[in-house]
Amino acid sequence: MVKKITTDEFNSMDKSGISVLDFNATWCGPCKMLGPVLEELSDEMSAEANFYSIDTDENPDLAQEYGIMNIPAVVVLKDGAKVDMNVGFVPKEALRDFISKSL
Repeated sequence: MVKKITTDEFNSMDKSGISVLDFNATWCGPCKMLGPVLEELSDEMSAEANFYSIDTDENPDLAQEYGIMNIPAVVVLKDGAKVDMNVGFVPKEALRDFISKSL
């Protein structure tokens, strides 16, 4: 399950292990297409990574902190440190490969 979080929740959460951050907005068409893909991957990869959804309109400070200029953007964190980022919609298998290389 992809958990929708705010900046405050993000700042207070345990960031150990792999975290996948989906930066999106409700008005963004490609974001709406990516959402179900991330839901499927979060179910399949729940033992390997935690998945979070962050609305850039509601949390602009967090988006700025991670250098989000375009959405959708998927950021992979390893123990709280940014290790990779992908911008734009990608198919499920390509996104799985993108996340897996950081595991």
